[in-house]
Amino acid sequence: MIWFTQSLSPFKHYFCIGYIYHHYSIIMSYLFKQLMSLITVLVFASTMVGQVLTPVKWDYYAEKISEDSYFLVFKATMDEGWTVYSQFTSDDGPVPTEVIYEESSGIEIIDEPIEEGHRKEGFDKLFETNVIKFLDDEPFIIKQKVKLVDGSASTTGYLTYMTCDDNKCLPPTDVEFTFNLSKEEKGEERSPEPDRYQEDDLNLSASSIETISMENESIEIPTGDDQGTSGLLNPVVWSFSQEEISDKEIKLKFSADIEKGWTVYSQYTNDEGPVPTEIVYESMGGNTVVGEAVESGYKKEGYDTYFDMDVIKFLSDEPYQIEQIIDISKATGPIKGYLTYMTCDDTKCLPPTDVEFTFDVLGNGTAMIGNEEGMKIEGQYLDQLIPSLKSTYKDPLSDCEEGAAVSTSLVWTFIFGFIGGLLALLTPCVFPMIPITVSFFTKDTKRKGWMNGLIYGASIITIYVVMGLLITILLGPEALNRLSTNWIANSLFFVIFIAFAFSFFGFYEITLPSSWSTRSDQMADKGGLFGIFFMATTLALVSFSCTGPIIGTAIVQAASQGQYTGPFTVMLGFSTALALPFGLFAAFPAWLNTLPRSGSWMNSVKVVLGFLELALALKFLSVADMTNHWGFLKYELFMGMWVLIFLGMTAYLFGFIKFPHDSPIKKLSKLRIGFALASLAFTIYLGTGFMKNTDTNSYNALSLMSGLAPPTNYNYFCPPEDVDAEIKNKYPSYTKCANNINCFKDYYEAIAYAKEVDKPILVDFTGYGCVNCRKTEEHIWVDEDIRDKLNNDVVLVSLYVDDDRKLDPVYISKSRNEKLRNVGKKWADFQIVNFEQNSQPLYVFVSPDEKVISSPRPYKEGVEGYHTFLECGIKSYEMLYEE
Repeated sequence: MIWFTQSLSPFKHYFCIGYIYHHYSIIMSYLFKQLMSLITVLVFASTMVGQVLTPVKWDYYAEKISEDSYFLVFKATMDEGWTVYSQFTSDDGPVPTEVIYEESSGIEIIDEPIEEGHRKEGFDKLFETNVIKFLDDEPFIIKQKVKLVDGSASTTGYLTYMTCDDNKCLPPTDVEFTFNLSKEEKGEERSPEPDRYQEDDLNLSASSIETISMENESIEIPTGDDQGTSGLLNPVVWSFSQEEISDKEIKLKFSADIEKGWTVYSQYTNDEGPVPTEIVYESMGGNTVVGEAVESGYKKEGYDTYFDMDVIKFLSDEPYQIEQIIDISKATGPIKGYLTYMTCDDTKCLPPTDVEFTFDVLGNGTAMIGNEEGMKIEGQYLDQLIPSLKSTYKDPLSDCEEGAAVSTSLVWTFIFGFIGGLLALLTPCVFPMIPITVSFFTKDTKRKGWMNGLIYGASIITIYVVMGLLITILLGPEALNRLSTNWIANSLFFVIFIAFAFSFFGFYEITLPSSWSTRSDQMADKGGLFGIFFMATTLALVSFSCTGPIIGTAIVQAASQGQYTGPFTVMLGFSTALALPFGLFAAFPAWLNTLPRSGSWMNSVKVVLGFLELALALKFLSVADMTNHWGFLKYELFMGMWVLIFLGMTAYLFGFIKFPHDSPIKKLSKLRIGFALASLAFTIYLGTGFMKNTDTNSYNALSLMSGLAPPTNYNYFCPPEDVDAEIKNKYPSYTKCANNINCFKDYYEAIAYAKEVDKPILVDFTGYGCVNCRKTEEHIWVDEDIRDKLNNDVVLVSLYVDDDRKLDPVYISKSRNEKLRNVGKKWADFQIVNFEQNSQPLYVFVSPDEKVISSPRPYKEGVEGYHTFLECGIKSYEMLYEE
């Protein structure tokens, strides 16, 4: 409450200037300015999303100097007004241009690189520091002298650069390059633009050229000064090799050459200090690790003054080497992964660094990716673009009108945020502030009071909405969508929500630094519109211990909807509910008398929210479990834990359980008894989820748990029926999906099978973390007629875009030039390149000759509409393809 009394005096002086509030135009002007600010930000965001700026074009070529010497030349042509920064500029300002040589063979870097162009050095207003940059009136050229050790040589890598004009900068960009040199050939110009590549000359993306293949030979990864870069510390150079022990075993060797004065830490050092070296095998290719890795080198174990604890480290006197025996008797492909290490000297440490490796144990570079039949593979590139699908997606074969759904998800997102705001109002951090703040505003005339209250409410909305906008702009739609299904993010959310829950229970408080609220309080003392805005800012800061967990919950839920404007919308709903009382009570101060008094009931609200946070935490752990196929948090365990949580809430509301900040309960109020009975009723309702559904041979799906609980077919005690063994042997992805419906989980296998049985394919783009996918499966696919059609009249293929199972080998999307590391990325790429959408669910009728039969169907509620969609698609296929 202190900040109200502190700000009272300056407000009195300021309010003496009465003419400021004489007209309604002042309040309307303020609100208009806030609205225009938001619109400006939204327009800027949408512009940045819809427009890709490429003001710099890079070319690269080799310039022969002598029989065994070349200049590797990198030439940048800039659009007017744009600049690129030198390799030698200080990294305290812009990001310096940097040339990274990832793989080199038969080549030696000579001397420092040479730079040419219109060089300008001095103070830069944009970065407020001295920089070295090259202007647009001449090309910026980097020349690196190299010497050929053998008759021919090659080097592959990427160039990173940053470009700016007078008022903005683009994020650092990577440009890939490959040089193939020989003593006989002349230099030849090469451009990094994909549309200028010849088919057999395609360069890989930055993420794709990261591995080193070897067969009984040692290849160094140049991470030291021999990279030809400047300003970066790279004191460790790793090399990998393999040694044959017998016909069935080999030894992998990981060797680090360490610069003098630097150290690398053992795999077995305590991880409470430095980051231990770790070897992560992403793909074993049928090979098996035998025993533990053996380390050798100049080992030193004992107390380390830098970390103030005992560590195990290896000094630079000898190479640090790790050896690991591998059983290759059942090898089907290469071993792939990465090594993570940390290095320090006496005064500083560099951040942990990943070095990728590939061991070709078969000696032929081959590896399997499951069933490759039907896929178009060109080297490391996977081309999933099917022209017939893309053309007929825009112009389907039939006139079944489906079209895009009128999305109501944003409306529900707003409502969800609004409910969160109402809950925040009832917490002890916010509720007592309502009468105090409104009383402060109504000290003067009635008109001034309600105008100030409206300004205060508008300021609250502005603060929280801008917060939502920033989150949206910084992360973007694809990152938000991926965030909602990534197992690491969901595991982190689980831990955070548990922390929020125990904060609400009263065991501790989560607060922002006091200096933030103090500074905001000082700004509020200035009075006027500016002061009122910072009064609202102070409320947002000091109430964070109560509103923070609710805001966190709301934003994460909005992200899981996959909406670009989700965080903006949920924060608009939240802030509207939070601001509403201040405006209403300022306009109608007599209503203040109807408010209940502050008391222990507010702590009860926090505790109830704590139980809800616990329940929601399990939802995120469930998503991580399903996407990563851990298989431990299945339907029965999840529902059982929810029953226990709501039993605990019921016991608390009836007074059987107490928490640290609870006051003694002399008598239960009628309202509390009502909430307790409602909690008990919901607990009983959850219990009905264990009733068996004989039609689906699984549990009874509860409407209120759709998208929260795992699918009912993901369980311990109701295994799915066996599928046809003959089909399963031929098509490994053939299985049982939701509600024991026969389905494939590989598009290419589904197409092959559909050609055999002459049936249309229903492609189901789905996800383990997709809420609306679960609603469709649990409330539409359970219909007897729909289940019958899915089982008998179509070939169903469910493609999970968030499946984290690793692909082996890792391919690169030819259409999007992105690395496809896991199954989910593969099917997400398939959806984007053929149907130009990345939201789920999406249901597409496809013929065996890969043409879209009817307009794809997004999520829509209702069994009847889905039945019509299936009926029309099936009948259209029969009419179009009947003999």
